[in-house]
Amino acid sequence: MPSLYDIKPSEAIEKAAELLKKEVKSPPWATFAKTSCGKERPPEDPNWYYKRAASVLRKVYMHGPIGTNKLRIVYGTKKNRGHAKEQFRKGSGKIIRSILQQLEKAGYIKKEKKGAHMGRIVTPKGKSFLDKLVIKNESRTKPGRIAQPAAEAVAAPQAN
Repeated sequence: MPSLYDIKPSEAIEKAAELLKKEVKSPPWATFAKTSCGKERPPEDPNWYYKRAASVLRKVYMHGPIGTNKLRIVYGTKKNRGHAKEQFRKGSGKIIRSILQQLEKAGYIKKEKKGAHMGRIVTPKGKSFLDKLVIKNESRTKPGRIAQPAAEAVAAPQAN
């Protein structure tokens, strides 16, 4: 059975963002918020919050248990400081926390401790949600098909 590892991340995030619009609500401050203190302006895409929520859900699926601080590092960026060297800045913790709380409320993720690692992991409901995306995508495109060269080109002898 295909899993989330088998398709391109951008395709999975786009599909999940469309479906998460029903589950996750964008807060009123999201139109004005920057995604990191290293950014100069807020995102231009009006659906950026849903895409970030889909991306966070995918990250929790792939790397769980994972917490807010690790996700802040993942979504961080380099700050442009003019002539000075760039420095790394973490992403916004408020955005990540609110997304994690909404995904937890929807039942897609939950808090859990595995050994020394504590954070959020995907629930069976979240796993089935993401796997359904993969199945829908698999039916649309057939992976593993490679364009074969024409038979004449393969059989034609080379002139020396």
